Amino acid sequence: MLREKLKNYKIILASGSPRRQQFFRDLDLDFEIRIKEVDEVYPPNLTEEDITDYLAVLKSDAFEGELKENEILVTSDTIVWHRNQALGKPKDYDDAFKMLQSLSNSTHKVITSVCFKTKEKTQVINETTAVTFHPITDQEIDYYLATYSPFDKAGSYGIQEWIGYVGVAKIEGSYPNVMGMPTDKVYHFLNQL
Repeated sequence: MLREKLKNYKIILASGSPRRQQFFRDLDLDFEIRIKEVDEVYPPNLTEEDITDYLAVLKSDAFEGELKENEILVTSDTIVWHRNQALGKPKDYDDAFKMLQSLSNSTHKVITSVCFKTKEKTQVINETTAVTFHPITDQEIDYYLATYSPFDKAGSYGIQEWIGYVGVAKIEGSYPNVMGMPTDKVYHFLNQL
């Protein structure tokens, strides 16, 4: 459906995330992947969706002046916001362990921003989902980290993995957003073009 509507556009997904690439396939989009290394640093005064909005735009700015008339570049960024701080991807095992310990028996926000850039303009949408974890033991955290190696994920976990099945008590908002992309908002945005 969307594929037909966007047949005159070329969609470029600037993401190495296998989950985001799968979302685009599942939305039945024709797209190509173009990735540029970007130093993901944001001003320290930013909080919550201001961080992800900033980083999604920063990633799109790397393509400034390169887009052709019919191209739509899509970039995105996801963070876990917990106890007034952003949890990105863990630096190592110990960092991941500490993150999961802090998420245990509490509620955090998963925030994703998606930037759509054309030759003419840049637009950003974002989504916030509240995720509540049951208490998680150190043994469960150790098992999860050793078995699933979630070191490429914001907050050190993937809700679609074992930890999501046993650790998540409830979510309020978009489930795909917790995996890295609010697919419903992306679909409706592209559908309006």
